[in-house]
Amino acid sequence: MKIGIIGIGAMGSLFAARLHGLADVMMLGHWAAQITAVRQHGLTLIHPDGHQTHHPIPITSNPTDIHNANFVFVLVKSHQTEQAAQLALQILAPDGLAVTLQNGLGNWEKLTTVLGKERVTLGVTTEGATIVAPGTVRHAGHGVTHLATRPEIATRVTTLAQLLTHAGFETHLSENVDGLVWGKLAINAGINPITAVLRVPNGHLAQNPHARTLMQAAAREVAQIASALGITLPYPDAGQRTLEVAQATAANHSSMLQDILRGATTEIDAICGEVVRHGQHLGIPTPVNRCLLELVRAIPTPDS
Repeated sequence: MKIGIIGIGAMGSLFAARLHGLADVMMLGHWAAQITAVRQHGLTLIHPDGHQTHHPIPITSNPTDIHNANFVFVLVKSHQTEQAAQLALQILAPDGLAVTLQNGLGNWEKLTTVLGKERVTLGVTTEGATIVAPGTVRHAGHGVTHLATRPEIATRVTTLAQLLTHAGFETHLSENVDGLVWGKLAINAGINPITAVLRVPNGHLAQNPHARTLMQAAAREVAQIASALGITLPYPDAGQRTLEVAQATAANHSSMLQDILRGATTEIDAICGEVVRHGQHLGIPTPVNRCLLELVRAIPTPDS
């Protein structure tokens, strides 16, 4: 089985390392330091219990190096999805399946525009990962991965779920696609921007009562919008579920915090920005998400 992983940051590295040895895995991305490190020394995975494993995984910036992948994981930032779709088009087998495990809204739609609905599925994961240095990734906390399924892709999604389970990821299938997307959006809105502004790991939000209040309020605003749209989240209380994820990934630096620390573009517009946009359309106030949106936008960057 051939697997292409588009995106060579923390989550791409985590999935590549865990799937290595179970399938023919190749990583595809443009982070020069990561490519050099992995080519020279392989990919080192630091497990949650502290022990390390070494994975000599092929890595490339050239999509022509990957042919007829059975599965392609899309693990880039939301603003890079259109580019990732074009890469997936080049490396995916005609009967292959691309799966987005990205943050934010709209990624599945962008991929299906290029690949077609029969070649794309959507997933959400609460696994936590942090890049320690180029070539080294820390699995900061175990989570749960859900994959959306439907009759025309059920066989392929089941095969993928079995592979992920074998790799040690707790994996479930779901037909509630919208619920998966909005459920992850609520968790992202609660955790990512606050950790980025405060520059703290996820666990701080669970331990500090003021941060915890903000986190749960942001998540519950998302749940309110989802309810107005007729979408059922995969858990009964968005605030409580977000707290549980923060606790389970306590040592993790969120992807948005990692972006801020390295001066990269964040996904704030695809997360809190989408919450605010939907709230305006529905006439539902989203004051916490709006505040977090502006705070993250206001963080100085190297170019500002």
